Amino acid sequence: MAHNPNEFTVRGACPHDCPDTCALVTTVVDGKAVRVAGNPAHRHTDGALCTKVSRYPERTHHPERILAPLRRTGPKGSGRFEPIGWDEALDDIAARLKDIAARNPQAIVPYSYAGTMGQVQSEGMAARFFNRLGASFLDRTICAAAGGEALVHTLGGKLGMKVEHFAEAKLILIWGSNSIASNLHFWRLAQQAKRDGARLVCIDPRRSETADKCHEHIALRPGTDAALALALMHELIRNDWLDHDYIARHTLGWEQLRERALQWPPERAAEVCGIPVEQIERLARDYGTTKPAAIRLNYGMQRVRGGGNAVRAIACLPALTGAWRHRAGGLLLSASGHFPVDRAALHRPDLLAGRTPRTINMVTIGDDLLRESSPAFGPKIEALIVYNSNPVAVAPESPKVVAGFAREDLFTVVLEHFMTDTADHADIVLPATTQLEHWDIHTSYGHTDVLLNRPAVAPVGQARPNTEVFRQLARRMGFDEPCFADDDETLCRQTFGDRVDFQQLLDQGFATLPVPEAPFAEGGFPTPSGKCEFFSARLAAQGLDGLPDHVPNHELAGSDPRHPLAMISPPARNFLNSSFVNVKSLRDIEGEPLLEISAADAAPRGIADGDVVRVFNDRGSYRCTARLSTRAREGVVNGLGIWWRKLGLDGSNVNELTSQKLTDLGRAPVFYDCLVQVEKG
Repeated sequence: MAHNPNEFTVRGACPHDCPDTCALVTTVVDGKAVRVAGNPAHRHTDGALCTKVSRYPERTHHPERILAPLRRTGPKGSGRFEPIGWDEALDDIAARLKDIAARNPQAIVPYSYAGTMGQVQSEGMAARFFNRLGASFLDRTICAAAGGEALVHTLGGKLGMKVEHFAEAKLILIWGSNSIASNLHFWRLAQQAKRDGARLVCIDPRRSETADKCHEHIALRPGTDAALALALMHELIRNDWLDHDYIARHTLGWEQLRERALQWPPERAAEVCGIPVEQIERLARDYGTTKPAAIRLNYGMQRVRGGGNAVRAIACLPALTGAWRHRAGGLLLSASGHFPVDRAALHRPDLLAGRTPRTINMVTIGDDLLRESSPAFGPKIEALIVYNSNPVAVAPESPKVVAGFAREDLFTVVLEHFMTDTADHADIVLPATTQLEHWDIHTSYGHTDVLLNRPAVAPVGQARPNTEVFRQLARRMGFDEPCFADDDETLCRQTFGDRVDFQQLLDQGFATLPVPEAPFAEGGFPTPSGKCEFFSARLAAQGLDGLPDHVPNHELAGSDPRHPLAMISPPARNFLNSSFVNVKSLRDIEGEPLLEISAADAAPRGIADGDVVRVFNDRGSYRCTARLSTRAREGVVNGLGIWWRKLGLDGSNVNELTSQKLTDLGRAPVFYDCLVQVEKG
């Protein structure tokens, strides 16, 4: 068969909020992407992709792609728009922003997160634009801030063991992670370790697909992880499963932590966690006596009031046993702190010119959009520029979010691929490029390779990269600094400067950082003390507890007889936050919005499998289909997310019920700290 001269491949990177950050190879035929595969030359990807990203051509060439700028013609939320030209759209946006900025630029708020994890298309040009404008800062806390801050105050940064060495561990604790669904390439390493005799333990309120494949599942109550960690410490102390030399040389605050841990015998933790005493004792024995032991922590367990303290407590464990001495021992939550991103060069904070705008927390956008001007809050929010995010679907307590976005006096611009719930509420929608259509550069929070993404196909329709939109707006706003003329390849080069070999990225698509095999084998933690800080003087100086502790949920199980069930809202396996929900092949696999409920909780409510149920609390009400399932432990229901609201039974989703309360550290959301009641109908 003759080779098609119009067929070629392009190396790229997966842009999505996943620790795997896969290297991609896109096959293009006659200008159209026909296949996206994992790059076999990249060891972390090893030729394999998840179901979601392997469908990427379907997403890029989707019949519902936004192909031209749109202006709203109907009420906000109605989804009624008409096409307009790019010049008209950008002129209108710039005129509105100039008018607002003349009064107070802080009335303009950017709203973005991890729709792309790329350094360039996320905040590369956008940060420059908003810094020069003097707009409000956005506190981007919606996913990982509690756990990230906990690591900073314990290990000194978002650092840990190298993921590839999990394959050599003899015990792996998979804590708060459904790795099969959200960390596939780590799971392959865990499977290799299992074949070589390692014991796998899954710690998760939900009996996930990952829990099914582990030797043991510990189904603790949501928000009780710190209690379990402290009880493990209690047993390590009581049985002297400690590395006294490592503790003496490489930790700070041992005596204080020891005193606290001894207040947590397994019996106390078992009552708090809702698990058997024997399970805690067995886990402590396994962890204390197995070398090397590794912990793969993920972000699910920090989405509760005490999430920061829980991560701090767990992050103390490897130093107690000396697990850090082994390259296959220690802990990994995030590796992102290893990457030497030159944020000053990329984001240009000097463009603020000494101004210090207020900060709006993306978690509390529902409340903040409804606030009037005040000395404490600052100016009322008059304009919102949304990119790489879908807040109407993903932000907590969505009844308030929807009310805020429905304000007729709020000017909203949304850069998007599709008409999401948020785009439906925009005044102007701008068509954005997908990953297959633009340059970008990627770090990772699951491995330590830098990846380059090259465009594989021309932008579909009139789509433009985020960077180009902010360049054009800057020109119309009269921002004439030379940095606004930097093209995307230049931005890619500026991300690391000379700290990463850009030619290597061009030649092979990725470059490996020089990270030590066992980064903390001899201490050397990047904390103020250079040690693993069981006691953090920095936290104490803020008036917080310097030691990790169990901080009970805001909405404690058993505290409200009207809402007796705890609800967590883990991601549906075939979606990624609210991305991919409109890819029909994936939505067909997922089926419909579901609530997993145990038979013990369903029976007294007269609920049968497949019934439509109403899940409710004082914040809102959500209807979906009940799935009687052993995946739900008694007392906890699992509202699988995050479906677009418009695809729900009542035009709502699980975030009708979640709250805008914040975590103990990091000002992050508490999606899994939520009490509800469930009834048939």
